[in-house]
Amino acid sequence: MTPVTILGLGPMGRALARAFIANGNPTTVWNRTPGKAPDGAVEAKTVAEAVGALTIVSVLDYGAVEAIVDAQALRGRTLVNLTADTPHRAREMAAWAADHDITYLEGAVACPAEAIGTPSGTIFYSGPSPVFSRWETELSVPANPIYLGEDPGRAAAFDVAVLDVFWNALAGVVHSYALASAEGIEPGELTPMLKGLGEILPTLIEECGANLESGEHSGAASSIRSTHAQISHVIAASERAGLATGALRAARDYAERATADGRGDEAFSALSAYVAERGK
Repeated sequence: MTPVTILGLGPMGRALARAFIANGNPTTVWNRTPGKAPDGAVEAKTVAEAVGALTIVSVLDYGAVEAIVDAQALRGRTLVNLTADTPHRAREMAAWAADHDITYLEGAVACPAEAIGTPSGTIFYSGPSPVFSRWETELSVPANPIYLGEDPGRAAAFDVAVLDVFWNALAGVVHSYALASAEGIEPGELTPMLKGLGEILPTLIEECGANLESGEHSGAASSIRSTHAQISHVIAASERAGLATGALRAARDYAERATADGRGDEAFSALSAYVAERGK
């Protein structure tokens, strides 16, 4: 079995190490605070002592990566960075690695730590295709590896796009509970209703993606105009309850701009163009 090194023993780093240990890979670990090595791992005292042919780093952010990686020790070896950050930072890190003769793959863990080592685990990868192919067997141990292309920033780009949906949705959930509470609704009463939304979201996401691919945004089932009215109701109720409405107001603003452009009868997916314009 191929020896593997894990740098960083937070929840994700420990999960990764345990998966390799369970698979029979000799596993060396290092953590800034010693004493967190899982059973079966060899705990190194320094990063230089820990690094091997395949070194995986999983820490809080790229600032932490930059603070701990040892360029001299990693020269001529492969570094797989599973520390989530932005696409721009990922490309900068890849350039740094190339300058120091370090073979580099960027990764983004697309599942919770408890899914590592199970069939539901997924990790995005991007960077040189030959490097991914060289280590694909090992990278398949902790999770299903999804290779997204040569651009080292693509794994991070997919990651932030998925997290954009996740955290906006979860922010909406907690906002919903606060709004319901202001109207005397108990959490347990609302929870089944919110769970029902989870059943229809996959279909709505597929429809939105298909519309964006085709450029056709039929509003026969639900239009921007009707959506604007519903969002306005939520804003009015939220403001009466003293709740923040920044995200909702942004969505309503997009809808108003689309309607002013004569697109009020199109589907909500058409608003993607207005979101993109605001970002320029």
